[in-house]
Amino acid sequence: MSKRLPSIITVCATLATLSACEGNEADQPKIAQARTCAPIASDPVSLEGGTFTMGSQLVYAEEGPERETTVDGFWIDPHEVTNAQFAAFVDATGYVTVAEKPVDPEALGIPRERIPPDLLKPGSAVFVPPGRPSNRYQDWWQYVPGANWKLPEGNGEPAAEPRNPVVHLAHADMLAYAKWRGGRLPTEAEWEYAASAGEPASTEQPSGDEANSWQGVFPMVNEEADGFYGVAPVGCYAPNAFGLYDMTGNVWEVTGDLYRPGHDPADRDRPKGPSETDAYDPLNPGLVTRVMKGGSYLCAPNYCQRYRPQSRQGRDPGLGASNVGFRLVYDAPPGPI
Repeated sequence: MSKRLPSIITVCATLATLSACEGNEADQPKIAQARTCAPIASDPVSLEGGTFTMGSQLVYAEEGPERETTVDGFWIDPHEVTNAQFAAFVDATGYVTVAEKPVDPEALGIPRERIPPDLLKPGSAVFVPPGRPSNRYQDWWQYVPGANWKLPEGNGEPAAEPRNPVVHLAHADMLAYAKWRGGRLPTEAEWEYAASAGEPASTEQPSGDEANSWQGVFPMVNEEADGFYGVAPVGCYAPNAFGLYDMTGNVWEVTGDLYRPGHDPADRDRPKGPSETDAYDPLNPGLVTRVMKGGSYLCAPNYCQRYRPQSRQGRDPGLGASNVGFRLVYDAPPGPI
């Protein structure tokens, strides 16, 4: 059985208020996708090393201070790892993800009799629109038994679209795929260098042609000006100057760095983030979390201005979510899948 970290409980805030996480999807019907997305290549892109301005002090304190940072050259996936790509890995290896395994009650740190049975079933965290206006994240996140990379919204819901980013993966699942593929998770500096592509930091929400984010008042009204209510297939929006797609919006992307608020201004050359001893996430003080970057389709100006290369948050390594994915970087060109 898998050992998932105690933050599985925080998906719904507390066990006593689990029912408060139940939204009413009927109140928020998903409008048909209106954007046509042509297939794009999956060959990794070669980036020369360089120096860039990493971080920003324009929006959130934990994204600063700005500093000149140098990275070496590397190859990077042009888009997020897709369901089709992850399926090839599973077909080749028989791998079973964390979300497909029962939860070990001992990992939750509370008596088993106090744990609702559904929280011990295989599953993951799914965004469910609330039935009323709310600014509390626990009102729109629900632990859904049966949710995993194959069934992003749970049992009885549509199967994963092959061209959509793979979601509901734990950190261990991403590392297993990376080992099979011959790559690794990027450092935060590599990821931000690739995402910013020489552009200065900005506070502007990307347009509906540039990225998949939430247009309207989150979490109640999504105007879908970008053509999608939820996750979009990779490559639906214009690439950045490096030829990379969906570096902001769509799904958050997990990096290899551990998280703590802010950057060390002295750590400029090829930074790899804090040590496990120095890592700290005030939103998950009991966990050592990983940096995730770029925001997701749930980011909107009234709630989450994270649709920017400089954005960063800590990510629980033991629990997947319906808006979190990843892409790989490589120290040598990989072969085809």
